[in-house]
Amino acid sequence: MSDTSAAETTHGQSQPPSTARAGGIMMTSLFLSRVLGMLRNTVMTTVFGVSLLTDSYQLAVTIPDTLFMLVAGGGLSSAFIPVFSELLHTKREREAWKFFSVVVTVCSLAVTALIGVAWVLAPWIAHLMAADKVDANKVNISAQMEPHLVYMGRVLLPAQFAFLIGSILLGTLYSRRQFLAPGLAPNIYNVGIIVGAVVGGLTPLGIAGMPWGGLIGALLGNLLLPVTIIAKQGVRFRPSLDVKSEGVKRFFVLLAPVIFGFSLPSVCQIITNYFAARYPAGINTVLTLGNTLMQAPSGIFGQSLALAAFPVLAQFYANKRMDAYRSEMTKTIRTVLFLALPASAVMFALAPQIIQVLNGYGKSAHSANLAEVPVALRVYSIGIVAWCVQPVLMRGFFSAHKTLFPVALSTGMTALFIGMCEYCIHMKLPYTSLAWSTNIAAILLVFVLYWALQREVGKLDSERIFVTGVKALGGSLVMGAFSFAAFQALNLVGVSHSRIATIIGLLFVITSAVWIYYYLTRAMKMPETNYFERAFARINRSKTAPKTIDKR
Repeated sequence: MSDTSAAETTHGQSQPPSTARAGGIMMTSLFLSRVLGMLRNTVMTTVFGVSLLTDSYQLAVTIPDTLFMLVAGGGLSSAFIPVFSELLHTKREREAWKFFSVVVTVCSLAVTALIGVAWVLAPWIAHLMAADKVDANKVNISAQMEPHLVYMGRVLLPAQFAFLIGSILLGTLYSRRQFLAPGLAPNIYNVGIIVGAVVGGLTPLGIAGMPWGGLIGALLGNLLLPVTIIAKQGVRFRPSLDVKSEGVKRFFVLLAPVIFGFSLPSVCQIITNYFAARYPAGINTVLTLGNTLMQAPSGIFGQSLALAAFPVLAQFYANKRMDAYRSEMTKTIRTVLFLALPASAVMFALAPQIIQVLNGYGKSAHSANLAEVPVALRVYSIGIVAWCVQPVLMRGFFSAHKTLFPVALSTGMTALFIGMCEYCIHMKLPYTSLAWSTNIAAILLVFVLYWALQREVGKLDSERIFVTGVKALGGSLVMGAFSFAAFQALNLVGVSHSRIATIIGLLFVITSAVWIYYYLTRAMKMPETNYFERAFARINRSKTAPKTIDKR
């Protein structure tokens, strides 16, 4: 972006942090995470198909996910980072590490106790999730599923300790603007699940290999990795229950709304899985596959830029530099729109080809349910922009130490989402109605959050955000139309009859579409195209840089 930021250095102030490098690191790591997440689903459907088995796994994950949601999940880091950053960046490092020690100790005890409770309640949760599951002949099959749900859910429960405590450990790295190591954690987790699926397919362990692999991956990536890194950096951890330490009360005040609220992003997939269980076998997996692909741009663009901007916004807020704060928030939203809209267009246009390339192997290739996945993906793709913008707006509130209002708004939207899903089930609407309900709730939430954030921090530059959105939308529509027409032309020459040809054709069409979008948006003088140009410049420099020999 070429705009002059209000966050630029002024006389007497130190150079403020930039989100460019951090955003690049997080975007790359989260891109890899989403690729591995899609590969995980590819391996799962190849080995086990789109079937009752995979539905069982998707529902089993709900048991630990419910615990993760109840103890705030990402809300732990969202409440931790602003307080820790403020202490750290106002030259109170000793107090920062004391605060860290108390939070880790208290949360470790609380999470351990909750894991025990969830272990005991696992049969009840499994019965609740699978009570109305039927097969293709409308025969209730919940009794066949529940033992699998209990077993796999209990295997994954200890992983929640790694996720929750790990989010605090990773928060210390985010606060110090170290993004590389935190980006590896979800990738290690996904690799664990992939290895578990392969091992399960080759052994009597079966689909239970996936939760076992996930458990090992979570412990390695989310717990062992950050512990090792912060230990090398001289972390000052001493177990402590001194809740009167500086910052601790403020942390729990920030965390409380997240714990007691039911944020739409946190519970959306849990709720969708619950209602999808009322449809025939395979639909849970169909919606999960579509939702996972829809969430890929959200993770790569929305989450990465939100995480990169979060500590910067928190520091601007701590230093009372609200003009810089609003400028950073405006630019981040514009960048997200510039990246998310073309992703939405391409996914909508090429949904059948994407699913064929990602999931058309092994047992899933012969599954009747596979043809439903592109339908679900096209519906979900409509909501991609909302899911990308939402984490940026939420981090805007959290960086300003405001958690009650946004979580209350998100909880209200969750209630609306549940009501829409209930209506869909009551009216016996197609399963795609659940995906449409997700889109409606997400889009409404973004508009409400944007309005509310401006009330808290002052007016953002809505005019420039709107102009960016309109220009990006125009370029995206051309990009999507080209993608659809290009693949239809390729199909006329028989590309769809060969898997290798389909993969090559898909890569060719997407690459061409990206170049079309770049040139169109550059012609419209969109400053966000500078990201492309800087990336090309770095690639060229790496190719032409002379190789030197270290003679030391």
